[in-house]
Amino acid sequence: MRAIGVRHYGGPEELMAVDLPEPHAGPGQVRIRVHAAAVNPVDAIIRSGSFQGNDGEITSAVVPGTDVSGVIDEVGSDLPESMTLLVGDEVVGFVAPSGSHGGYSEFVVLPAESLVALPTRGDHVSGAAFLSNALTAEMALEGLHLEPGSVLAVTGATGAVGGYLVELASARGVTVIADARPEEHAIVRAFGAHHVVDRDANFGAEVRKLTDGKGADALADPAARGAAAFEAVADGGQLALFLPADLEPRRGVRVFQSYVMRSNRRHDAIEALAGRVGRGELTVRVADTLPADQASTAHRRMEAGGLRGRLILTF
Repeated sequence: MRAIGVRHYGGPEELMAVDLPEPHAGPGQVRIRVHAAAVNPVDAIIRSGSFQGNDGEITSAVVPGTDVSGVIDEVGSDLPESMTLLVGDEVVGFVAPSGSHGGYSEFVVLPAESLVALPTRGDHVSGAAFLSNALTAEMALEGLHLEPGSVLAVTGATGAVGGYLVELASARGVTVIADARPEEHAIVRAFGAHHVVDRDANFGAEVRKLTDGKGADALADPAARGAAAFEAVADGGQLALFLPADLEPRRGVRVFQSYVMRSNRRHDAIEALAGRVGRGELTVRVADTLPADQASTAHRRMEAGGLRGRLILTF
């Protein structure tokens, strides 16, 4: 089986085509012939050797990739009774990478709960572009338990996770204050943000102005602005972090550390998000597509920044 992985941790140049044993579906599992896989920031963390639990000595190629779209070509026994999955079904899936098990592969075996039918509005390229980021946002919002009318401040609202936080929170009746560069304010408002402040402004100060000095009930910080954004959250409020941060919360603020890999079997959430995509309620953005053999180029482009949407590798 052809995959794209690393035999030595390091920069994008370490990504290469590798030949791995072909996996097969076991009990409760389904094998997907992958057509497309997204390039996400976590893939660069895996590639560099900084991913917790996937950072030891390499004995077999390490394969990144959390988002895949393709066609079922093998079904194992003992699938959940509520799930009808057949060979030939077009699906999208969420991969929790471990060692040589990753989405940058011709074939990937997943728990049945980790996949769902390809949204009706999409093809395989768009199908690979949303799931892990939307699921990250959904799990953060579940953890925050915000009531309708609450105020959520969001950094990085033009990024993938930030954009989904805005869309999913506003759909819950939450008032969203987000940041963006002036030329992208209209995009973030279209996501559902009630207020958009300039990306280069003092975010905490601007949020407090908009909340009569109180601050937001919660701050979601996918842009990892840390202390520069912390003042946006009210005393006794909540803070959702998505990457490790050198930040000491104070003022009674509760911290929720998002870790989406634990949610790879949350089929209820995965199915609901795909349904939203199919109904046009979540925005799927693709920056570009590249052949899988150009994964190193894709990683360089991602790390250079400035992309709006996901780069997709095609197999």
